[in-house]
Amino acid sequence: MINSEGERVRDKRPTISDIAKAAGVSTGAVSYALNGRPGVSDATRKRVVEIADRLGWVPSSAARSLSDGRANAIGLVVDRPARELGVEPFFVQLIAGIQDALADGPTALLLQVTDDATAELEAYRRWWAGRRVDGVLLADLRDDDRRVELVRELGLPTVVLAEPVLPDLPCVWTDDESAVSEVVEYLAALGHRRIVRVAGPTTFVHTQIRSNAFTAAAGRLGLHEARVVHADYSDEVAARVTRRVLTSGEPPTAMVFDNDVMAVSALAVAHELGIPVPDRLSLVAWDDSALCRLVRPALTAVRRPIAERGATAVRLLLDVIGGGEAAHVKTSDPELVPRSSTGPAPRP
Repeated sequence: MINSEGERVRDKRPTISDIAKAAGVSTGAVSYALNGRPGVSDATRKRVVEIADRLGWVPSSAARSLSDGRANAIGLVVDRPARELGVEPFFVQLIAGIQDALADGPTALLLQVTDDATAELEAYRRWWAGRRVDGVLLADLRDDDRRVELVRELGLPTVVLAEPVLPDLPCVWTDDESAVSEVVEYLAALGHRRIVRVAGPTTFVHTQIRSNAFTAAAGRLGLHEARVVHADYSDEVAARVTRRVLTSGEPPTAMVFDNDVMAVSALAVAHELGIPVPDRLSLVAWDDSALCRLVRPALTAVRRPIAERGATAVRLLLDVIGGGEAAHVKTSDPELVPRSSTGPAPRP
């Protein structure tokens, strides 16, 4: 930064006083001009704004917090093991949508990763007590979720990334039930009767909703050998589960996985066991990604609006923080994308 005497000032953030000195006006006039308040002429306002831009001035978040009580940040805690986040595209797409919605405004994302539920609760308490966030996004809603009672107790503005099962908390949700039914109907139309769904942990509400929809669709279509087994979203556990299922007495002819990483792992296990895909085994992945497109055969997948969901949740949370009405918002519908990993059921 260069001051009015032409001297270089090192390691000093430009202030309103610097702008006032360069413009030859009072600090009060600078404040009026930069905050769009009356009290200065248009010519003065224009000159002050131009000088502020030239000096690289940005408003102090601390000062703004003192003036309006806002932290200009929202929080997200991802309670998953780091090894899963390193390979699972879901959260990358979600955060991309969140950042896209925040890009043009003053609000930032405060992100923390933990695999400890107690640490997650402590993060919310610490953030809210220290005025570090104005609100939070809750992902991976669980049975008897302690986070729900905590945000209610704190009065912490919250948007839940889950189906509308909590009437008092706004949520952003995607119609997973219809998507699951579409997948089961698609496989049944290909002649599959023995279908296994490899689901995520039973504690997650979205796991329960998808599994219930799977069971209901299978029952409606008379697929009495369809069943659900569980894994943890990781490739290692998915491989073990897939190997056990495929070497059982009555192996399935089709498998549906709760994420793309598990489906790719299952494809490797099928190759290991000499089971051709899709001639003897059809595979479907949840949440389409580059992984699904790059493996061979390419994986049939359910493409969900993950980035849209993140962006919608941010906009809803900012509305709630600003005093707007809490609401449940549904995203666009998922889409089944058939590829080379699915085909007609093998003949007996």
